[in-house]
Amino acid sequence: MNTQAVFDPEKFKATTRAQWENAAPAWHDWGPFLGQWLGQATGRMLDLTAVRAGSRVLDVAAGAGEQTLAAAQRAGPSGHVLATDISPAILAYAAAAARQAGLPNVTTRELDGEALDILPAESFDAVISRVGLIYFPDQQKALRGMKHALKPGGRMGAIVYSTPEKNAFFSIPVSIIRRRASLPPPLPGQPGPFSLGADGVLAATLERAGFRQVVVEKIQAPVRLPSAAECVRFERESFGALHQMMSTLSEAERADTWREIESELQKFEGPDGFIGPCEMLVGAAVKPVSAA
Repeated sequence: MNTQAVFDPEKFKATTRAQWENAAPAWHDWGPFLGQWLGQATGRMLDLTAVRAGSRVLDVAAGAGEQTLAAAQRAGPSGHVLATDISPAILAYAAAAARQAGLPNVTTRELDGEALDILPAESFDAVISRVGLIYFPDQQKALRGMKHALKPGGRMGAIVYSTPEKNAFFSIPVSIIRRRASLPPPLPGQPGPFSLGADGVLAATLERAGFRQVVVEKIQAPVRLPSAAECVRFERESFGALHQMMSTLSEAERADTWREIESELQKFEGPDGFIGPCEMLVGAAVKPVSAA
């Protein structure tokens, strides 16, 4: 009898939704930091997707909407941004942020990133997703939905992490937790932070979904915080997946795990504070005018 574990995408999505429902307040509170950390990559994604005055933009896995507002500012009063996410709690923060910023051209909608085909076909000039595509169990289904929503000649853009070796601020905590919790390697097909990071993988994934004129650029995005302890606080408050990985550990074991993570991350402290290595990939592509 084959007892090998099988990845359950529906259970994964339910857990992910619950994690973001819980992490929504913290993710919102960290918004200014996120804007600084991912600002360059976000700007490049909006450049490559040609978001400008009058653009209709779909933001997939929008979270608390920091990049949604950046897109809305570019789109201007004659444009529009629809922010979607699986978590209604985090979308509430995105909607509030848009109101506070005086951006009536933003609307929000609770929507699974793998169910974009329910949106009107060919209704957006651009589709963006910042650190979202990597967590979809069926990335091809998500990308097909994005292509469905795009006008012919429209552009999609995504920001993802590159490889674990280039993202020690995140990969070190993951490896420590995996060891302490005796977790097996990720199952085949299981999404995760580095699932599109290896050389050529993001480009091949976009091309497989039927996109063309694919461009992938590397952006250095070091995590700059006052200390390793502050980086641990950011990850504890905002990265629900790390807590899920620790679910089998006792409270004492979890506390000890966080102490080990902080100790390991201290090697990135220096005269200018904590600078955690992080490399993002910005991918962009075009929906062919005569798409199949």
